[in-house]
Amino acid sequence: MVSIKDIAKRAGVSISTVSYALNGNDKVTKETAAKILQAAEELNYVPHAAARLLKTKKSNMIGIFLTDFEGNFYGNLLQGVKEYVSSKGYDLLVCSGPQSRRLISERMIDGAIILDATFSDEELLQYANNGHKAVVLDRELQHPHINQVLLDNKAGATLAIEHLIEQGHDNIYAVSGPAGSYDALQRLRAVHQAIERVPGLTFTVLPGDFTKSSGEAAAQRIAAEYTRPAAVFCLNDEMAIGVYRYIRTHTDLVIGKHIHLVGFDNTELAQFIEPRLTTIDYSMPKWGALASEQLIKMLGGEPVENERIYVTLVQGASVTAATGT
Repeated sequence: MVSIKDIAKRAGVSISTVSYALNGNDKVTKETAAKILQAAEELNYVPHAAARLLKTKKSNMIGIFLTDFEGNFYGNLLQGVKEYVSSKGYDLLVCSGPQSRRLISERMIDGAIILDATFSDEELLQYANNGHKAVVLDRELQHPHINQVLLDNKAGATLAIEHLIEQGHDNIYAVSGPAGSYDALQRLRAVHQAIERVPGLTFTVLPGDFTKSSGEAAAQRIAAEYTRPAAVFCLNDEMAIGVYRYIRTHTDLVIGKHIHLVGFDNTELAQFIEPRLTTIDYSMPKWGALASEQLIKMLGGEPVENERIYVTLVQGASVTAATGT
């Protein structure tokens, strides 16, 4: 294996000069640095990552920690993260599971973006107390080394319920999310607040876990109870698609006529089903890019403030005015 000693010999300089040049130190003139880099290329030198990490205290890698890789949710978010960190000279590691968290404690990554419901607040705060920097997308934590970039879940859920009420619906279901999910908790809390402002509504919460199968299970119960038009707010699009699938496959009910459906996330699949799903939209690439920007600012010692991602209602034919049919 080629070492910096070999490069020093080829370039006719000291080992320390090679080290400075390979790490971009301005102590070395441009001419000498160019000669050293040329020698390194000629010798096919590959720097030892662990040794470089010990010396520079930087890996130039960002880690994003996810609960899992299911569904259509993560792709655009990850693309936003990847494009931004790459533009700043960082690589991205996508992680899931408890063992991967050693990358933080062992400083194999420079900072972390957290969207992982299994990652406890206590563990995150412990990392922060040890000087590790993180941006969280799924909780509220107050610490100098932790920044928050959160969806405006309250606004999104309120828009969804208010739209159903404006269309004259008074028989409303909400399909909840997994226990421990910050986004699900915030959305459901906002649903309750919106419902309480309008007396006389029939309101039912059904269990869900952000999967299509839980949406199908909710739809089965809604269909069994059906006596008049029902409005259904699923706390994400995956469950809304499950409702679609069950209603179309197992009943004579019609989405947009008997069952009026709203989702949350405006995923790509939700944009192409018919009738078009009414849903809550926001920019997933922007969410990922903003989280990355905040994290890299923190790593550079720049001040940051907590941020929220703006949401809007996208109206589709899955919700129409309530009728007596």
